Amino acid sequence: MITDALPTSTPVRVAIVDDQALVRTGFRLVLDAEPGIEVVGEAGDGLAALALVRETAVDVLLMDVRMPGMDGIAATAELSARHPEVRIVVLTTFDLDEYAFAAIRSGASGFLLKDVRPQELVAAIRTVASGEAALSPRVTRRMLELFAAELPASDDATSRRTARRAEPDRFDALTAREREILVAIAEGLNNAELAERFFLSESTVKTHVGRVLQKLGARDRVQLVILAYEQGLLG
Repeated sequence: MITDALPTSTPVRVAIVDDQALVRTGFRLVLDAEPGIEVVGEAGDGLAALALVRETAVDVLLMDVRMPGMDGIAATAELSARHPEVRIVVLTTFDLDEYAFAAIRSGASGFLLKDVRPQELVAAIRTVASGEAALSPRVTRRMLELFAAELPASDDATSRRTARRAEPDRFDALTAREREILVAIAEGLNNAELAERFFLSESTVKTHVGRVLQKLGARDRVQLVILAYEQGLLG
């Protein structure tokens, strides 16, 4: 894959961005107790987060949504553009679709509610650090529904795909199996489910997913879902 899991001897460097000091302290207490995770900094708003990442090596950034000044969505977009190597997990107390959708569109690799259990938070950090995506099942399902609602009518979709054939298409580089894998990822299947559907080993599935990520220049599976829907592959 484009981003392999970090060696176990190398701690995952985490930064916490939240305008409430008590929240930052709570997350730090949880993460400081975890082997293989190192909290390398904190910030109270989006601008401070940008400065922190410029000055400190960060692998995963926990990002609050609602903050004074630059909010978490704007900061996520800026960081994704300037520092694509940093993985961002957006955390919010607001279980609202627009926040999840905006965070994903801005480049976040994960979206969790702040009442997430400690072990789920740690698992999400390790997941995005390894180049995967961490989305709650509810958010994933709703994201797919929102993408589906945005797809054009079938006639428009046909016209759009016909117009694209006249242009260079990076999707042409995908093999038939890789395209099948991409569509299945966009349907929400994980590696174990992909292996079962296509009668492959999980290691072979990981190889296929890695090649799809590389050929499409995608950061993670979240971007693959977005690309698949934008290209009308499920339309």
